[in-house]
This record gives sequence, C-alpha cells and structure tokens, in this order.
Amino acid sequence: MQTQEQEREAVETAEAPTGKSHRVLWIVVALALVAALVFVKMKYFPAPNAEGKGGGGKGAAGGGKGGPGGGKGGSQKLPVQVYVVKPTNLSDEVAATGSVLADESVVIKSELSGKITSLNIKEGQPVRKGQLLFSINADEAQAAISKQQYNIKLFRDQERRQRTLLDKEYISAQEYEQANNQLLTSQSDLRALQASLAKAYVRAPFDGVLGLTTATVGTYVSPGAEITTLSRVRPVKVDFAVPGRFASSIRVGDVVSITDEGTNKKYNAKVYAIDPQIDPVSRTQPVRARYANTHDELRPGAFVKVNLQLGESTDALQVPTEAVVPEASGYSVYTVKNGKMAPKKVKIGIRSDKVIQITDGLAVGDSVIRTGILQVKPGDAVKATK
Repeated sequence: MQTQEQEREAVETAEAPTGKSHRVLWIVVALALVAALVFVKMKYFPAPNAEGKGGGGKGAAGGGKGGPGGGKGGSQKLPVQVYVVKPTNLSDEVAATGSVLADESVVIKSELSGKITSLNIKEGQPVRKGQLLFSINADEAQAAISKQQYNIKLFRDQERRQRTLLDKEYISAQEYEQANNQLLTSQSDLRALQASLAKAYVRAPFDGVLGLTTATVGTYVSPGAEITTLSRVRPVKVDFAVPGRFASSIRVGDVVSITDEGTNKKYNAKVYAIDPQIDPVSRTQPVRARYANTHDELRPGAFVKVNLQLGESTDALQVPTEAVVPEASGYSVYTVKNGKMAPKKVKIGIRSDKVIQITDGLAVGDSVIRTGILQVKPGDAVKATK
C-alpha cells in the first residue's frame, strides 16, 4: 500500500513542471498580443492632444505643431479636387428630339363600292399629279348618265316650244317656268352623275411616291377602303419642340442641325413655322423645319436629334457636372474658402453630360469641389488639389 502511494507522488511530481510551463507560455503569448496592439495603436492611430503631440510630436514629419494631424486642434484635412471657375466659350444651344414627316402625305381610298377594273399602282415608284392609279366598275353610272342626257334633250325641246308659245301669249308664264325648271333640274342631275363617275377613276392628287398595296384587279372595295398611300418626300418636314423658356429666342429662318439616329449623319434644316401657342401640357413650343431631302436622305417617320443654335457667349461660367448638387429648393455647389468647405446656392443654365453653366452664385476664381462631395460637411477643413 505504501509502495503505491509513493509511486503516485512520484508521478505528480513529474507532471507538475509541465503544467506550470503551459501557463507560463500562455502568459507570454498574451503579453505579446497586447504589446502588438499597443504598437499598432501608437503607430497608426495616434491620439491628438491639446499640444498637437499626438500627430507625431513637435517638429514631426507632418511639419510644425500638430504634425500630420493638421493644425492646432488635430483634425485631419480631407483631400479634395477642385475646379477653379474661369470664363469659357459657350454655345447657347437647345437640344431636342424630332420626327421626320412627308411634305405631303395622303391615304388613297375608294369613294365608291365596286370591283377594281384597272390598277396602275407600282409600289414604291414615283407618280405625277393627275396620273390614273385605279378605276372602279362604273357601268351603272355611265348608263345613268346616258339616260339623263336623253332626258335633257327632251326637256330642252319642250322648253323651246314653251318659250315660243309664251312669246305668242298662248300659255302663261307659270307653264313656261315649269318646263324650264325640268330642264335645269335634269342638267343638275347630269352633273351629279358625272361627278360620281369621276370618283370611279382615282388619280394622284400631287407628285409623290406610292406606298404598298394589297389590291388587285377584280378586288371588290367599299367606300373608304384603303388602297395605297402617296407621299411627297422632297422636301421633308421635321417636327420638334423646345422648352417654353426658349420660345422667344426662336425665329422663322433659323437653321437647325439634324442628326439621323439611324445613320448618325447630320443635316441642316430651316425653321419655317412656329406654333402660336405653347403646349399647356408639356410647356414646350412646337416648331417645324424643312429639309430639301434631294437624295432621299431622310425618310418620313424617322427619329432625329435636333440642335438649335441660339447664340454664343465668350464669358460663360461653367463647372463640371459632378460638382453641382441638386436640392429640393434648387442647386448648390461646394466651394473652398480659407481652407474650409462653404456651400453656395447657384442657378444653372445650359447643361451637357460634362459641364453645367452657372448663371448666378459663382464668380471668376472661385474654387468648386468636384470630388469627395459626399464626405465633406460645411466648415470641414479640406486639402484642395486642382
């Protein structure tokens, strides 16, 4: 029994140094971690104090009291890029979107019901004014005209005889007037029948180009049935609208630049009509220009971009688009004054994707912040670079 106790004590005595070694090792590791954290804190996150020693001490690499932490007070300066306002050349240009229209365009329809007896429509080909396009079966109208012509001959003879009798006072004036009225009524009926017959022969109302058609000889059509289209495409019209504030600046005869969206080619058109009213819904001024379209460059229905030159200024103040901050009450820019950020209310004019004209609120020489706008607050110290 004594021997077992002695063996157990021997084992515990042998293990005791190992347990103490583990505890010592953990203490050393913990101290090392604490030391590392303290080093990182002092190295990269110095604490500022009233004497400016936290930024590297007096005369540290930051230069002067306060070191890199800045001047007295220890707040860091936020680096920002600025744009120095200066006079620039600015073309007063209005951009809009427009649509190309044919100079004249009409849908060719039938005014009568009947079968098409002749068809002279060559799709996509030009035609001259008065050229026959198609005709409708007009046998009934022609028969009615022949009948009416015979009636007129009869009523004319009767009127002649009644006039002779009236001259000899064998009949009253009323009897003569009845015979004369029959003649005049028949002549009017004949003209109505002839007008109806003319509707059976459909002709081109003006020079133009024919559209597509589905009609063929023998097709039965009803009044109002669409047969084809006719368009005059030399010249073409361009419809567009500009904001109402520019309405007083547009004149008949102004030249506008048109860019075809499909080909990206530019053409010059001339304003020939301005709507007398501003659209009350969109508050825009409808304008119409005309382009010669000699070589069929523009097709009716095409979408185009329109640029109208209203003038040019040599002392306009412009700032980068990203420097302008939209607000509920208007627009602002952030300027640098005495090394600190100072917001300014401004009014804008012409704008593009890169620059915005400032019409009020800035002066030549002002430094406008263009980067770090979301991080800086009024009164913050900033380090400006151009």
